[in-house]
Amino acid sequence: MKTYEDRRLNQASETAKVLPYNDSSKIVLMSDCHRGQGNAADNFLPNQNLFFGALEYYNQNGFTYIELGDGDELWENRRMKPIIELHSDAFWMMKQFYEDGRFHMIYGNHDIIKSRQKYWAKHCTSYYCECEKKEVTLFPDLEVLQSMILEHEEKKHQILLLHGHQGEILNDMLWPLARFLVRYVWRSLELVGVLDPTRAGRSHRVKDRIENRLDTYAREHNQLLIAGHTHRPFFSEPGNGHYFNDGSCVHPRCITCIEIEDDKISLVKWAVAAREDRSLYVARTVLEGPEEIDRYF
Repeated sequence: MKTYEDRRLNQASETAKVLPYNDSSKIVLMSDCHRGQGNAADNFLPNQNLFFGALEYYNQNGFTYIELGDGDELWENRRMKPIIELHSDAFWMMKQFYEDGRFHMIYGNHDIIKSRQKYWAKHCTSYYCECEKKEVTLFPDLEVLQSMILEHEEKKHQILLLHGHQGEILNDMLWPLARFLVRYVWRSLELVGVLDPTRAGRSHRVKDRIENRLDTYAREHNQLLIAGHTHRPFFSEPGNGHYFNDGSCVHPRCITCIEIEDDKISLVKWAVAAREDRSLYVARTVLEGPEEIDRYF
């Protein structure tokens, strides 16, 4: 008998939008930005320049940007508009990808509300631009998805993309309750040292369980699987696994992502580095890979 976790992963896979790709495709995957409203709880704020610099590189080099959930912190915050206005430079950059047809968005547990069409139409289709002093369009026709499948046009290899919370009782089935607790209970308790149990990235035991479950599912279905959610970057070597995690954009010193280029997969870090003259710049470092995707099948 299949578990609830298996049923949810099956449902995500069966309803996933298929995005064809080929050897010339360039794709970057990021997640868990948790963009906030610029207050002390905005974990994205310290890394906003890293995020902008990374996206500028990917835009200039013709990459497709796929955000794998929890891009915006909508459990702690009710409204999306202040987030967009505070981080307008980041959304302006994402809009460049969108207008070129190179932007896709997957929702996570902390921004699942964006999957509701009424919420999206009200909060995410336009924003007030300070430069132009008027309301401008943002993502008017963007569909926020639960999952996607990258399928190679010739080899038919499939890569399942999702946030990774699927099948967790509190973060998936009971997410409205979890949102209530985060917004009105745990947010205050965190100040005195009580850990928020919805944040999988804080528990190694929870991370291990999630990663093992997702890797097992990917192996059984002969797919690669790329997720976020745990905030822990993970790169499987050929022959040792099918699961990858792009990490997060809220690490204290860097952001991480997954790149696919020339049908090869890599784990990449972006961080501030110093030149010999001590001037600072946003540096790209390959942590793992590139590995040929063929070697996983």
